[in-house]
Amino acid sequence: MTDTQQRPAGLDGPLSDALVGTRRFFTRGEISPDKRSLYEEGGRGDWFYRDRWAYDKVVRSTHGVNCTGSCSWKVYVKDGIITWEAQQTDYPSPGPDRPDYEPRGCPRGAAFSWYTYSPTRVRYPYVRGVLLDLYREAKREYGDPVLAWASIMQDEEKSRRYKSARGKGGLVRATWEEAVEIVAAAQTYTIKRWGPDRIAGFSPIPAMSMVSHASGARFTSLIGGSMLSFYDWYADLPVASPQVFGDQTDVPESGDWWDASYLLMWGSNVPLTRTPDAHWMTEARYRGTKVVAMSPDYAENVKFADEWVPVAPGTDAALGMAMGHVVLKEFFVDKTTPFFDEYCKQYTDLPFLVTLDEASDGAYRPGKFLVAGDYDNDQAGSENAMFKPAVWDEATGAPAIPNGTLGHRFGDEGLGKWNLDLGDIAPAMSMYGEGGESVVLEFPRFDTPSGGPEVLRRGVPVRRVGDRLVTTVFDLMLAQYGVQRAGLDGEWPAGYDDPMVPYTPAWQETITNVPGEQAARIAREFAKNAEETQGRSMIIMGGGTNHWYHSDLIYRTMLVLTTICGTQGRNGGGWAHYVGQEKARPITGWANLAFALDWARPPRQMIQTGYWYIHSD
Repeated sequence: MTDTQQRPAGLDGPLSDALVGTRRFFTRGEISPDKRSLYEEGGRGDWFYRDRWAYDKVVRSTHGVNCTGSCSWKVYVKDGIITWEAQQTDYPSPGPDRPDYEPRGCPRGAAFSWYTYSPTRVRYPYVRGVLLDLYREAKREYGDPVLAWASIMQDEEKSRRYKSARGKGGLVRATWEEAVEIVAAAQTYTIKRWGPDRIAGFSPIPAMSMVSHASGARFTSLIGGSMLSFYDWYADLPVASPQVFGDQTDVPESGDWWDASYLLMWGSNVPLTRTPDAHWMTEARYRGTKVVAMSPDYAENVKFADEWVPVAPGTDAALGMAMGHVVLKEFFVDKTTPFFDEYCKQYTDLPFLVTLDEASDGAYRPGKFLVAGDYDNDQAGSENAMFKPAVWDEATGAPAIPNGTLGHRFGDEGLGKWNLDLGDIAPAMSMYGEGGESVVLEFPRFDTPSGGPEVLRRGVPVRRVGDRLVTTVFDLMLAQYGVQRAGLDGEWPAGYDDPMVPYTPAWQETITNVPGEQAARIAREFAKNAEETQGRSMIIMGGGTNHWYHSDLIYRTMLVLTTICGTQGRNGGGWAHYVGQEKARPITGWANLAFALDWARPPRQMIQTGYWYIHSD
């Protein structure tokens, strides 16, 4: 191994030799033969300690290796080498009525230079040994790199050998030239044989490094490949967010934790994963905020909580369903909570009408939304009528099309109507009432001991619109959550303490090990606080509940809680995901560079930029 090969990244060549070598003349220490280490012997003289903290200049930087905290650091440099780091303390003040943002930083950032110059830092490419041997042999035989790769891919035995070695170690060091050649040959072969759209590429998240992401994304775009989401790589996209709200992780910054008066940390170990922002959570307690930790282990954040809910790993959806059961029963069915009722009518899809399709044995199943094009009304022939869902107007006793639906978003007829102004429309949350009809619906059930699917049969109130039976999303939700109302047939739990029927507090206890009384009380406190504070109940969600196969269902149970309690869009309320302070400020120019829009701009394309999407038309 040569001296150059041994040296850390960034210290190669005659210039660096001279730079490091001069330390022998300007410092009192012994330089190792490979110039990687400086040894000093301490004593009573203060020069030893002064040299340790000496520096030539201070530069501003941040630590962006898979961290989106974007903390501002002072980096002290001597002889071109980082010697130590300290937190910057020049953040603007948020005002006299709340804590400062600073100091922002963590022990990992304070020790970052140790990673930079660590002898264990990976500085060279590594290739699976089986594949490298096959490629070198093929290269000697064919000469041309593309032909060499083709010979491996088209030989079933060779292809199987290197693919079956995956996950078993066996990585060996290769040269940069050889590694680049293998990658280029593989992509060239794939493009020639299958087409460029068979090339799929990842790139680091822009919030971590906009330049690194742009380099990979631009290359993939220019060769005609398919640019995949880095979420597929990291496996940490909270997909429930676009499912429920239509956009990704649009959450408040951590400073808004201070505004919450009831705070659930659910699967997010804030002091560990959100270290520079954790102080907002700890300081909020001084305002009287109750902090609850949902965690299977006694993690760092649990000691800051007023209450610990030790939910078993991966069972959070059952806990969320039981909490939703309690909130829907006590704050929507047993009584009407004006703040929740008004919020849900204007800002959620709970009042929208859903058609019911006949199933078997006289039962029904939920179908699609009732839209303007489905029945006789003044907007049946309007532009995008099939994308304008209807609500039941209590004032007229008939369906009505409110503003702000998808059909209003595109087209000239929607101008001035892309808003949530209800005007004279008074949406009904439910079809339930005296003299109304009801039918029994089938809901799938997957919590049976055998693991096989079964069906829950529960009644919902309905109205007739033409030849269709309709009910509201709210009525479907009550039936799904097992909240019974008088006069509706079906299989309903006997009470909170019924462990045999989903989705009661006692039922979730058999799955999560969380006492049913505790689950019901936490749900009640969360909702009551939201009612009294106009939505200042918040859930900080994290990767602990996201890295599961059905994590979207886990998240959606939480998002139901924040939505029906009127917390979304409120300072100190809603959901606060663990993704941090992502910022991609020069968005326009960067998007053109990253996605090669300066070469081939498509007529319309959704472009992912960090945690957001923009249109490219």
